[in-house]
Amino acid sequence: MLNVAAIMGRLTADPELRHTQNDIAVTSFTVAVDRSYARAGTERQTDFIDVVAWRQTAEFVCKYFQKGSMIAVTGSIQTRNYEDRQGNKRKAFEIVASDVSFTGSKRESGSAGGSSYESAPAPRPAAFSEPAPAYSSGSSEDFEEILGDDDLPF
Repeated sequence: MLNVAAIMGRLTADPELRHTQNDIAVTSFTVAVDRSYARAGTERQTDFIDVVAWRQTAEFVCKYFQKGSMIAVTGSIQTRNYEDRQGNKRKAFEIVASDVSFTGSKRESGSAGGSSYESAPAPRPAAFSEPAPAYSSGSSEDFEEILGDDDLPF
């Protein structure tokens, strides 16, 4: 059997770190994820997906992410049954995060892009706060044209 979920979107609120009675770190947050399709003449729809992160992952999310931050989450889908205040039986679906990563730009999130909770980014000097230049300069003389497919090594 397989239970894998991967989403990428923006946080709808600042995550808040809580602790269980056994002092285990936990946070819950919601990620707004745009659907990949839209009907002709309509706007793209957004889904709001609940996520729970535990231990170091929870601490990482609360330290480096805030409302509006772009985030990538992988984990598994979990369901919970509960009773609401009116006594109605409800079912909740959420992703239990196993990995959380930055996906926005440094300027957007204030953090290094592509990092995940397993390798939290170290503070960077101000000299590195500007994005790297695009390497569009160069000349076509630096390349050699391959005339036939026979010369390719694969």
